[in-house]
Amino acid sequence: MTDRRAAEDAGRRAETFAALWLNLKGYRILVRRFRASGGEIDLIAATPMLGAPRLIAFVEVKQRASAAQFADAISAQQRRRIEAAAMQFVQRHPDCAHAALRFDAVFVRPAALPRHIKDLWRAKG
Repeated sequence: MTDRRAAEDAGRRAETFAALWLNLKGYRILVRRFRASGGEIDLIAATPMLGAPRLIAFVEVKQRASAAQFADAISAQQRRRIEAAAMQFVQRHPDCAHAALRFDAVFVRPAALPRHIKDLWRAKG
């Protein structure tokens, strides 16, 4: 197996683990690997209220060997791409227009529970 393929498989496992973790916390996964022009969002999750989402969390999942590596895991450029993809998601799903939007991260490392960071950053403009 190539290094790239192994990294892709590890990333998918981390996303699955993160999705399960969010489900346990009461989130409903709306989309996995949402692709839009210029960006991708690993998970889009919602907290439902009477059928319509009241909060949409755009979640970046990062797997690292240690917690010390989490600090620089999401670059400013990655954040901008995720924000742009999030706006495209909202435009395509008008039922989400009145939901609060949030940018979260779930950090996954070996032999530890995932770490969910809510509202890791705010969209500019």
